[in-house]
Amino acid sequence: MKVAGIEEVSKSRSRVYMEDGSGFVLYRSEMRRYGVVLGEELPEEDYREILCRLLPERAKLRAMNLLKNREYTVKQLRDKLLEGGYPEAVVQEALDYVASFRYTDDLRYAAAFIAGHENTRSRRRIEQDLIGRGIDRETLERAWLEWEEQGGRQDEQTMIRKLLEKRGYDSHNADIREKQRQGAFLMRRGFSAEQIRKILFEE
Repeated sequence: MKVAGIEEVSKSRSRVYMEDGSGFVLYRSEMRRYGVVLGEELPEEDYREILCRLLPERAKLRAMNLLKNREYTVKQLRDKLLEGGYPEAVVQEALDYVASFRYTDDLRYAAAFIAGHENTRSRRRIEQDLIGRGIDRETLERAWLEWEEQGGRQDEQTMIRKLLEKRGYDSHNADIREKQRQGAFLMRRGFSAEQIRKILFEE
C-alpha cells in the first residue's frame, strides 16, 4: 500500500496517511525503520506490524501513564488517545486492556466525583459535569444510588447560604440588582430557581 501523505506533528513525530484513507503517527526513527517515504509502497507485512503490534503497545503504555497521575473516564481516555493520533481500533484495544485491570471504571469515577463535590455543587451541576466527562445516565443513576445508600444527602438551601456567605453577600443591604447578580451566579452553579428565590427573595 502506498504512503499518500506525511504531515509533521512535531520535531520528532509525523502523521502518515495511507492511500486507503487510514492514518497513524510515527516517530522519525520508526519511519526510518519501516522505510516510510511519501509516494512509495509500504510492505503489507510492515503495515500490519505497525497497526497490530507497534501502535497497540504504545497506546497501552500511554493509557497506563495517563492513569498513573489521575483517574479518567473511558471517554476522557479515549479522547486523549485519539488526540495522540492513534487509530480507533488501536484506541479500543488500549481501552480494553486497561479496563481488564479495572484501571478505568466509570461508576467508581462518578461515585468519587459526587462524594468530592456533594457540599459545593448542586445535583444538577454535578450531573452536567459528569455527563460532560462521558458518564452515561444509567451509570450516573447507579452512582447516586450508591452515594445515597452510604448516607449521602444534599441540603441545597444550606449550600446556597454558605456560598453567599463566602461571596460576602449582605441580605439586609442587598438591592434588587445585587440579588439578581447573586441569583445568576447560583443558577450557573446548577441550583434550582425555586431554591434560589427562597433564599434571596423570601427570607
